[in-house]
Amino acid sequence: MQEKVEVQPILSMNSVEVLYDNVMMAIKGVSVQVPKGEMIALLGSNGAGKSTTLKAISGLLKAERGRVSRGEIKFEGTDITGMLAQNRVEMGICHVIEGRRVFEHLTPDENLTAAAPKGMSRSVLNAEKEKIYNYFPRLAERRNSLAGYLSGGEQQMLAIGRALVTQPSLLMLDEPSLGLAPFLVAEIFGILQKINQEEGMSVLLVEQNALAALEIVSEGYLIENGRVVMNGTAEALKSNSDIQEFYLGGGEGTDFHNVKHYSRRKRWLS
Repeated sequence: MQEKVEVQPILSMNSVEVLYDNVMMAIKGVSVQVPKGEMIALLGSNGAGKSTTLKAISGLLKAERGRVSRGEIKFEGTDITGMLAQNRVEMGICHVIEGRRVFEHLTPDENLTAAAPKGMSRSVLNAEKEKIYNYFPRLAERRNSLAGYLSGGEQQMLAIGRALVTQPSLLMLDEPSLGLAPFLVAEIFGILQKINQEEGMSVLLVEQNALAALEIVSEGYLIENGRVVMNGTAEALKSNSDIQEFYLGGGEGTDFHNVKHYSRRKRWLS
């Protein structure tokens, strides 16, 4: 029998804790692994610590008076815990933050140019643009319109396109479905899955929309109150009764926090 080769993770977080203002602990001992070429989801309710986890990886905590107070973060085997954010980008980590931050006074084409790494040749940039336009035909149609006049879905596509221009090996997305109609969420998630499959790009996806996320990822982590309370394959999470009840719309109760959530979380932690 052929021995299975273990694939080293492109990203590994080990027992990471984050403090804001040296007082408030936002995440508590979070451990997450992203295997190379895989799509992984961080799931959980608003305020659970998902976005803080991404900022710890990308190095954006400092701008919000936060810091990793314990644990380590490794990317491609290198400890990046104390590394500057710009150096992490150069290594291949790209973080698409929540809110579709694009330059509204520029066209999509100018936005892509502005996001290109320093030193990228015009021929490589043009090739990257065409690849992005192939993935996002809507952007190709609107490439010369002002980005401020794009729809919410088109702006989200542009935000992802700006990230792809940097040629990342790890793409991190914070709530890309936020405020979008279901058909747009399905379209964008389908494109992300295609990029992952065709480019072999690793993806770490933060989502409250667990139903959509678990359709495209291979594995998920559920974060509550700053801790990982459950993780497993997408299929295992989709079939879990607690996940179905609270995150996939399978339960009848609507008082999430006050009725059952505490007892469920205690059971996950036991």
